[in-house]
Amino acid sequence: MTDPNDKMLDDLFAEARDVKPAVSKDLMARVLADADAVQQAKPADVPPTAPGFWPRFFDLVGGWPAMGALTAATVAGLWFGVAPPAVVDEFAAGLTGDVVSVDLFSGADFLTGEGFADG
Repeated sequence: MTDPNDKMLDDLFAEARDVKPAVSKDLMARVLADADAVQQAKPADVPPTAPGFWPRFFDLVGGWPAMGALTAATVAGLWFGVAPPAVVDEFAAGLTGDVVSVDLFSGADFLTGEGFADG
């Protein structure tokens, strides 16, 4: 079964294929002159560009492998800060003999937003 919209779309595409765009001779001459100027440019005509901040920073740190290691260390440090393993508490208790825990958000519920100061 042939859809009438398909026939109409085929007719529109056939009309579009028959239309040839006309480019003015002036535009074509300017485009070709610009292309010729680019081809004739010498490397001395092109000013050297200095590398930006991030490429210089990556080179200073040691490249992408070093950035990967720094990223992994950052994520691990964040993880240990948010949810420290039990070994950290045991290690801290072994040094001081007493575990000290500070609850920064004692009455706050992050899901409902209750318990936060309104100010």
